[in-house]
Amino acid sequence: MEITIQRTSTPKAKPESQDGLGFGKNFTDHMFIMDYSTDKGWHDARIVPYAPLELDPATMVLHYGQAIFEGLKAYRTKSNDILLFRPEHNMARVNLSNERLCIPLIDEDFCVKALKAFVDVERDWVPSAEGTSLYLRPFIIATDPFLGVRPSDTYKFIIIASPSGQYYPEGVSPVKIWVENNYVRAVKGGVGYSKTSANYSSSLKAQQEAHDANYTQVLWLDGVERKYIEEVGTMNVFFVIGDEVITPELQGSILPGITRKSVIELLRSQGKKVTERRLSVQELYDAHAAGKLTEAFGTGTAAVISPIGELNWSGNKITINNFETGAISQDMYNQITGIQSGVVEDKFGWTQKV
Repeated sequence: MEITIQRTSTPKAKPESQDGLGFGKNFTDHMFIMDYSTDKGWHDARIVPYAPLELDPATMVLHYGQAIFEGLKAYRTKSNDILLFRPEHNMARVNLSNERLCIPLIDEDFCVKALKAFVDVERDWVPSAEGTSLYLRPFIIATDPFLGVRPSDTYKFIIIASPSGQYYPEGVSPVKIWVENNYVRAVKGGVGYSKTSANYSSSLKAQQEAHDANYTQVLWLDGVERKYIEEVGTMNVFFVIGDEVITPELQGSILPGITRKSVIELLRSQGKKVTERRLSVQELYDAHAAGKLTEAFGTGTAAVISPIGELNWSGNKITINNFETGAISQDMYNQITGIQSGVVEDKFGWTQKV
């Protein structure tokens, strides 16, 4: 499939300063679009000027939520190259989500190619300041104008981009996390492992209550017994207990994070013991009481590494590592962001040049 390119005749003014870019506030000049229909399959791949979408009021995604999305970044190196970090895994996860949401599978190799073509068109939008990147948001929506619960026959695959700074205002400083007891995000057999819009809309109430209590994010427990740690709203989580780094295992209700995968591989390459298993919040608190819980951190594309300095479980607060960034958290941040920005040698072959 060829990718046609229509460049804008009215380019936007780029942010005057790369300081305070925020996250997901400004958008670039173009977007990638590809259509699907049952008779043509995926077709008409194009890069066009960024513009509003025109949707029928009966468009199925608006009523039944058949939508998935991804998140990854493009980074500018000191030598002015543009790098992507493991984009093939994002496209593989698109298909993991597609399969669960009854959306037709994409050609992963072609979509990596399309992503690179899109970033190449927008390369002047990739910021250069430390800690900045061009955030990329691929997503697919059901577009049939039909009221009835069934998979759509037509879809749009779209990629948009936003020059961004730190996801959390705290940066690499520790954050406060609220352990959620009342609400449930996902259960095994549901859509928790897929990156679908429903997972995030269902988390908003708990997140809002956590923010009202001055906490940055919510740590979700399993939806059945409400005792086993799963993930934070925007991150997978890791805990350092003794000489072991523990992260919840993937059982169908946790997103298989690409940063999570990278941290596990990095730690194991350093000879550290990494265990993927069920971990109850009570075990975590017991480890803290025994002085064995030395670090906790979240991992994700947006924040990369986010140290956790405090947990609040039903009013029982614990402070982790004196509310300071731990050695493993800092090392993982340095290693991954270094590889992403070309400062650290990419021994794993994780980056791809645009």
